[in-house]
Amino acid sequence: MNYDTLLSFIQQYGYAALFLALWLGIVGMPIPDEVVVMTGGAVAASGILQPLPAFILTYLGVISGLSLGYVLGRTLGASMMERLRKKKKMSRYIEFSEKLIRKYGNFAIGISYFFPIIRHVMPYLVGLSHMSFRRYAAFSYTTGFVWTLLFFTLGYWVGDHAQNLGTLIYDYGLRFIWLPFALLAIYLLIRRKAK
Repeated sequence: MNYDTLLSFIQQYGYAALFLALWLGIVGMPIPDEVVVMTGGAVAASGILQPLPAFILTYLGVISGLSLGYVLGRTLGASMMERLRKKKKMSRYIEFSEKLIRKYGNFAIGISYFFPIIRHVMPYLVGLSHMSFRRYAAFSYTTGFVWTLLFFTLGYWVGDHAQNLGTLIYDYGLRFIWLPFALLAIYLLIRRKAK
């Protein structure tokens, strides 16, 4: 699925398309989650979808997809992780996720949201470690709300540029985490001066 197909999917199926695109992101949708969430904001800004229901279904898609990862890690366990470790590229992501867990404990779940791919690996690992779902949800759903709100709002502001900006953020991960905050500060300054 490419970006144009995603837009067509949203126009045809509406809110459900946002949910499904993010829920299926756990199995490797070719469109980065940042782009899908920002597109949700962009289509809400354009009037194709209403902002509140679009945000809610986007958020539910994010947490449902990552919760599926937790359940798979908990049920499929070590055998699946071993298969993933055999892939050189995935092995790097798993090692980085394990390093985050060792260094930050439960807070690694929240931190992982801001690293593409790591956010999908982390639920597997914490599920595999038999962390309680309640604890997982407390950390993941809270951060997921903030993460979704951040990218949905950014998509709402940038509109047609959601794909390009979302892809840039996905490609560079935390190196651009400051960008939304800088844009918000600029927007607030401009708005304040306009009054």
